[in-house]
Amino acid sequence: MIRVLVVDDQTLVRAGVGLLLRTAGGFEVVGEAGDGHDAVRLAERLRPDVILMDLRMPRMDGIEATRRILMRQPSARVLVLTTFADDANVYGALGAGALGYLVKDGAPEELVDAVGRAARGEALLAPPVLARVLHRALAAHDRDQRPHPDASVRLLSPREREVLALVGAGLSNAEIGARLHLGVTTVKTHVSAAMEKLELRNRVQAAVLAHRLGLVDDDFNPVPGAGSP
Repeated sequence: MIRVLVVDDQTLVRAGVGLLLRTAGGFEVVGEAGDGHDAVRLAERLRPDVILMDLRMPRMDGIEATRRILMRQPSARVLVLTTFADDANVYGALGAGALGYLVKDGAPEELVDAVGRAARGEALLAPPVLARVLHRALAAHDRDQRPHPDASVRLLSPREREVLALVGAGLSNAEIGARLHLGVTTVKTHVSAAMEKLELRNRVQAAVLAHRLGLVDDDFNPVPGAGSP
């Protein structure tokens, strides 16, 4: 069972999300919070597998709550679920360490799939914000990350570079495995090794770096020969 903490200031939204997850099966809603302050407190006490986080809430917003949760629990998996997909919220949430970003007008099955992927450590961005996030994040990466990431990427094996390119294309571990004819466990090993070598915290950062290094084109397709050093 995937243990989920649902954070939203609207009672009906919390109830609806909880019902959706319980109906889907394989999920347990272990707690609900109506603001960021309670989210921080419950996340520390309950240690859920995934925290579904709204952004605009009283007392403490979701961005600050995400930042505080990850300061105390660096391995926590926060998945934003919000009405707002403007730049300030998107980049604020990802900058605070959120693993993924969904909007509330998405399909119910997309939310269920995203929570499952978040529990496995896979990042997910809603299609309306994915391209914008990556293109804006490239500039932020230039400012905030190591000045010469190209040197670090040489530490990767050809297979790890190939996997990094597919992460940049937005594929899940299962999809990468199908593309490369590898088991999901093997893919996870390659992803983890690449992220450790490059000192990346999550798959969003990995996707940004893959784009910056030219392993993925503007249409989110791996560049031929991406696995070559």
